[in-house]
Amino acid sequence: MKAQFPTEQTKSGEFQRQQDAFREWVSNDGSTAYPAAAGRYHLYVSLACPWASRTVIFRKLKGLEEAISMTIVDPIRDQNGWAFRDPSGKIPLGAPFESTDPISGFQFLSEAYKTTDPNYNERVTVPVLWDKQTKKIVNNSEDDICLMFNTAFNEFARNKDLDFFPKDIETEHADLCSFLHDNVNNGVYRAGFATRQRPYEVASRKLFEALDQLEERLSKSRFLFDNRIVESDWRFFCTLVRFDVVYHGHFKCNLRRIIDYRNLQGYLMDLYQQPGIADTVNFDHIKRHYYMTHTQINPTRIVPIGPLLDLGKPHNRERLG
Repeated sequence: MKAQFPTEQTKSGEFQRQQDAFREWVSNDGSTAYPAAAGRYHLYVSLACPWASRTVIFRKLKGLEEAISMTIVDPIRDQNGWAFRDPSGKIPLGAPFESTDPISGFQFLSEAYKTTDPNYNERVTVPVLWDKQTKKIVNNSEDDICLMFNTAFNEFARNKDLDFFPKDIETEHADLCSFLHDNVNNGVYRAGFATRQRPYEVASRKLFEALDQLEERLSKSRFLFDNRIVESDWRFFCTLVRFDVVYHGHFKCNLRRIIDYRNLQGYLMDLYQQPGIADTVNFDHIKRHYYMTHTQINPTRIVPIGPLLDLGKPHNRERLG
């Protein structure tokens, strides 16, 4: 099988994700070249991408919409990469954003990468935090961007008291985030982009072993750390909300669905029903991106009409409070 991303594939058929290339930092104490400021920075995202969606959630929950502008790319990525296209009736669906680039007039996100580094020749990814003043990418790591939104921009946030990286659980939280990334967030991709049987099975089994562990953990706790929602919850949510829609079928992660897990399904619904979160989830973008972009996996580009999901019904997770 031909690899979806050949430069990120080993000879044995394993998918190895590339490293984020831009890791500059926005600070609120003058310690970096990029000072926190309202109106200076712009966020480029895809509503289909779980990595980018986490930054959309943080921007929403911290109340940074007026301080940090945002553009959503078209969900269908072709040989030219992420594109800015005129919005149709379905772009975007259920979110008040346009899929155009009013900031720099780019047609493709790759132009932002080339503007920042003319020698950049790796895969172009989202999210991207762009500096309007220097006209450069500051950072393309969702981990860094979420942390900056949590702290560096707090002066401009409507919800200053929300802290998704509490100091009292810092070490345990970091360990859980690493576990989630390796086995769940990236685990679905390691299964879906595997080009040989053994790497696919290894990744899939690790994924479901991790889900089984998390199901047990969430049988005793409303969220991953008792009754408070922290960054790891949103990290997990961005994979869970896409699981039954695309990962179960498209990526062959099909030992079980999330709806087959009592606690994971309830936890997913609980997070989805938190104020403002449903607005960040766009199943139209998610399905069209995965099924129409990954032509090595789905050469017909047929987008399934299901599954039918009802994430708004009662979940009864409050009983664990």
